[in-house]
Amino acid sequence: MTAATLRTTRAFAPPHVARPHGPSAPAASADFAALLQVQGLSLEYATAQRVVRATHRVSFDVHEADRFVLLGPSGCGKSTLLKAVGGFIAPVEGEVKLDGRAVRGPGPDRIVVFQEFDQLPPWKTVKENVMFPLVASRTLGRKEAAERALHWLDRVGLARFADVHPHQLSGGMKQRVAIARALAMQPRVLLMDEPFAALDALTRRKMQEELLALWEEARFTLLFVTHSIEEALVVGNRIALLSPHPGRMRAEINSHDFGLASQGSAQFQAAAQRIHDLLFEPETAADAQVQS
Repeated sequence: MTAATLRTTRAFAPPHVARPHGPSAPAASADFAALLQVQGLSLEYATAQRVVRATHRVSFDVHEADRFVLLGPSGCGKSTLLKAVGGFIAPVEGEVKLDGRAVRGPGPDRIVVFQEFDQLPPWKTVKENVMFPLVASRTLGRKEAAERALHWLDRVGLARFADVHPHQLSGGMKQRVAIARALAMQPRVLLMDEPFAALDALTRRKMQEELLALWEEARFTLLFVTHSIEEALVVGNRIALLSPHPGRMRAEINSHDFGLASQGSAQFQAAAQRIHDLLFEPETAADAQVQS
């Protein structure tokens, strides 16, 4: 498939079909109402010199139990989009809806796992870290929160570390605690901002395996940010491709056929190359108008 064909059709050979975006895109059926709707979202931030547009009219839907990945190069606004879904950034255009209601700020229905290892209060034990949002939000009493915390610590393989403090854990173990804490809240959407990017390659693969195993068990809805094409194909069942700055939707790809076992296969490598070509295709006239 040539680059010209990709630019024209925005599609891969089945089953990796890219859905079109924009005025000509078909409307979603009412029978398959999305859990999360991002509609025409434009986001900006101010620097000392000027106001910078991070994303431009980005739209996508995330359905219940989706593993939806935002993929793009550095500076395309994917982390900014995640923060907007989390309610931490207000859009200058468009809106985010969860269960049909506009997102106006942070809430326990959207929990974020960040890339940084220092997201756990160091003075709390592992169990207390997982309990904290449950108790602070009055979701559960202390006894019930402790039981749920131990359940999720067991699920991520850290039950025997419940009474230690974060400084006694490796980076991968800290991320497991952060994931357990997030899933213990039973959010409508789990938001993950490049959670494995700072890990070594072997630990990163192990964490991907564990995340997918947790998803098979709990079938939570996941919105996942990465700049790794291979990680997007492994983790996601759907991938949104974002253009370089400012971020715009290039295409949406079905990736449900891929997983850790398919890495290295000819089909996997071909899909990764096609995504790379689509992400970095030359700028079109329409793209240029956005930045003018």
